[in-house]
Amino acid sequence: MTQALLAPIYDFLHCETPALWVDVALENQTVMLIDHANCEKKAAATAMSLMTKYLDRTELLFCAARLAREELHHFEQVVEIMQKRNITYTQLSPSRYASGMIKHTRHHDDLNILVDRLIIGAYIEARSCERFAKIAPHLDETLSRFYTSLLRSESRHFADYLALAEQYAGTDISERVEEFGRIEAELILTPDEQFRFHSGVPVTLLTSGC
Repeated sequence: MTQALLAPIYDFLHCETPALWVDVALENQTVMLIDHANCEKKAAATAMSLMTKYLDRTELLFCAARLAREELHHFEQVVEIMQKRNITYTQLSPSRYASGMIKHTRHHDDLNILVDRLIIGAYIEARSCERFAKIAPHLDETLSRFYTSLLRSESRHFADYLALAEQYAGTDISERVEEFGRIEAELILTPDEQFRFHSGVPVTLLTSGC
């Protein structure tokens, strides 16, 4: 079942998460959990933003409403895990990941903006799903079970975003999807200044000779 869920994700993404990122994540699980909570909260906020801006697109309203509910539920679950582990929910600076894709959004008209936002949403959800699957086998039983349980919803969110992008574009968007795929892969594979759930490999690890 897991492989069936992940197959479209692997076909969509242009690269896998580097093993070095997994190594850093395992050594920084507190930061990983805090940033994971932030990611769930931001995902819910993004869905709510789409619902607020595009009132005339019924399919988007229903899809975004369901997504927001699920992301907020995931946020609650992460915070609950943090509380049980005595992890304080502190402020973290955002990663470059989402902004690194958003800056390539077209601003010619509202339709192009919407399509690009949906494509970016698809990549964020797909990468989240891929990373949950990548790190889950290396975590303790509680976290492993939790991250594995998220695969179904994250893979559905990816598919929903991509389907809506194709629907509203009304034309072939494969080139635009590929362009964002290359951008997303570069953000994942190049050195990063900090460790976050969607970061590249932190430069501190690369320079340490590990």
